[in-house]
Amino acid sequence: MHTMAENDKHRARIFLHRGDLVQARAAWEAAVKDDRLTGTRRELSNSLGNLGNTYALTGELEKADVCYKEVLAIQRSEQDPHAIAHTLVNLGNLYIGADRPEKARPYYLEALDLLKPLNDHRALGILYHNLAMEEARQHQWDESVQLFTQALDSHRVVGNEEGLAGTYSQLGKTFLDSGRTVEAERCFNNASEHFIKLGNPAGEAAVLRELADLYEQRQDRVAAIRCVERLHHLALGTGRAPAAADRERLARLRSARS
Repeated sequence: MHTMAENDKHRARIFLHRGDLVQARAAWEAAVKDDRLTGTRRELSNSLGNLGNTYALTGELEKADVCYKEVLAIQRSEQDPHAIAHTLVNLGNLYIGADRPEKARPYYLEALDLLKPLNDHRALGILYHNLAMEEARQHQWDESVQLFTQALDSHRVVGNEEGLAGTYSQLGKTFLDSGRTVEAERCFNNASEHFIKLGNPAGEAAVLRELADLYEQRQDRVAAIRCVERLHHLALGTGRAPAAADRERLARLRSARS
């Protein structure tokens, strides 16, 4: 015999899977109402967390905030550090999405304090990366580089290839923005290798464009041409024609060489 809350949750997951956020939101709202009446605190906490995630997806950030904060209150009373950290990260991400990074920071830092003793390096890698992005936005280059480096260390512990690719490319941009082109080049090349391992041509292409810009600034046309030729190769490999801008760039670089 399924309870009403279980039926609502089942429907919510189906709607979410179909991308129907309006129906998913209504089903999670019903599940929360049911769990308040008949559910355990843990069931209510899960339903509220899912409702918060759905509000975040529909852009209803204040409502998501209210849900996450109630979840946090339940988790704090149950003293589950892992769950608390997860909700703190959700709250931080919510404020980043709302372009309020100064409000995200305290949530991220508290999550960091909880996750370090748990050695949850998958979560720590993402958290260090998010904190580093904020420092970079404020042009705090040294702090940013330090946090990106800690993110890389955590990604390595758990073998998170996607994390390594993404963090190396952002660290490369940070070095580039702060005028350290040699370090930027090394990071972009590392990112490119991880995107190749992942079989992610879009990620590799973005890094190759950064490298081509870097080589052009350095007036190393041979290296720039090599990057743009690789972009052509990647496009053809995925069954597409090379982008017009890449074709024009290759022609311009080749004519400048001759």
